Amino acid sequence: MTDCCAKPGLMSLEQALQTLLAGVTAVSEVESIALAECDGRVLAQPVISPMNVPPHDNSAMDGYALRAADLASQKPLPLAGESFAGHPYEGTCPEGHCIRIMTGATIPAGTDTVIMQEQTERTEVGIRFLKPADAGNNIRKAGEDIQEGCDVLAQGHRLRPQDLGLLASLGVASVPVYRKVKVAVFSTGDELKLPGETLGHGDIYDSNRIVVTSMLHRLGMDVLDLGKLPDNRDTIREALIRADREADAVITSGGVSVGEADYTKEILEELGETSFWKLAIKPGKPFAFGKLPDSVFFGLPGNPVSATITLHILAIAALRIMSGENHQPPTTFLATTLTRLKKAPGRREFQRGILSADDSDNPIVVTTGSQGSGILRSMNMANCYIILPEESEGAEPGEQVLVMPFDNLLA
Repeated sequence: MTDCCAKPGLMSLEQALQTLLAGVTAVSEVESIALAECDGRVLAQPVISPMNVPPHDNSAMDGYALRAADLASQKPLPLAGESFAGHPYEGTCPEGHCIRIMTGATIPAGTDTVIMQEQTERTEVGIRFLKPADAGNNIRKAGEDIQEGCDVLAQGHRLRPQDLGLLASLGVASVPVYRKVKVAVFSTGDELKLPGETLGHGDIYDSNRIVVTSMLHRLGMDVLDLGKLPDNRDTIREALIRADREADAVITSGGVSVGEADYTKEILEELGETSFWKLAIKPGKPFAFGKLPDSVFFGLPGNPVSATITLHILAIAALRIMSGENHQPPTTFLATTLTRLKKAPGRREFQRGILSADDSDNPIVVTTGSQGSGILRSMNMANCYIILPEESEGAEPGEQVLVMPFDNLLA
């Protein structure tokens, strides 16, 4: 049975993504901010290492630093001093002597190897070494991790905690980053109520806006929340004008379908232009992308699952580009389905699944159950999408299917 919504004129996902990414530009404003405030921000310039890491040859073990040639005598070597991290041995180690050294401590001048303490024994006349060693043994060379002048992080890289640790190890106190993209968000619908309010007959709670704003905050966006709006043409028009004036991007939920009260698309075409608004995907067919005079517009479907998925796989990709981030396709791979997956040919489907591994560490996936576009619990239970191509008629247990694990915006 063919998908009843798979009509000619629906734009493919690939074409939609291409149109989205070509239709947005990165913000140009740059600010230099302290390292502690940089988590999740996007680098506006590449980072070049100002120093070697480690900055000096240092010991990889607790033990004794010495000349490898002095081991030939097989005699105990007198102890000439100590080298601790932050308190290096000053001067040059005398020939025929050794120096007590701790992990991370600077290698003393005049020594070329370190013997771990477990391979030594103390005597009244010095330290006896129980095994031979080659020069360079247990020594971490200066610049072994990072060499001065090398590229450390690329422009367009979104900074993570481990990146900040790396920059701190280089003595970097602040970095230039692109300013945050500002996104205006609102939901439309007379039926919408805020959590905590009493539902009337036919009312539902506005869950889409909290999902959208939460994901945008995780992405590092500056969010302007304009709330929930009634199905009123003038109110929606005023909100779009304000959003266009104050934000770089506008995201709405609902109002882009074909109902008599779906005004958002009409007003968008009045104030700007619509690039597309029907996609060959399920859920998420009524997703709109367009431009206002000073911003770009993403119109999400009203159904909760459709809104979440189209935001995640479409709008977020464009917002990353607007943030100055380098585009990276999502991670996908094959997994074996353990449950039957139902599908009609016609549209690409993003079913919700639970990804894990079998006893041999091979990826396996099961469906979360009912895949209706209004069943938000299917997203709540999932940790991945099961992506079934347009021509697919589903999959039987034991077949391989394409999966896309949730990234940090949903995981």
